[in-house]
Amino acid sequence: MASYRLSDTAKADIIDILAWTQERFGEAARLRYETLIVAAIRDIAENPSRPGSSGRPELGAGARSWHLRHSRDSVGTSVGVVRQPRHFIIFRIGPTGRPEIARILHDAMELQLRRPALRDWP
Repeated sequence: MASYRLSDTAKADIIDILAWTQERFGEAARLRYETLIVAAIRDIAENPSRPGSSGRPELGAGARSWHLRHSRDSVGTSVGVVRQPRHFIIFRIGPTGRPEIARILHDAMELQLRRPALRDWP
């Protein structure tokens, strides 16, 4: 498996997303969303420039985004399918050539208010 770096802020985002999902929709939904997040991170690590990855210069030098919906086909059906994922990953390619994941954000958030700060990059 290709490597990547996950910021402390991104780890906190994942914890918050999964806790909210479990609270609102139950354990099975949390497991589906968790599996999708893992698949999306794996997809980014394997090919950060893959189709669907978008350059986001407004978020900083080299910043890119990847919506979780692009990784739905990477998830097996054993846990079920997330029909309408609502989050995207903000990342960049670090100096070592591996992706650095700064944030995982809801697609309805005001992005300028949540743009990664220097401390958010691993």
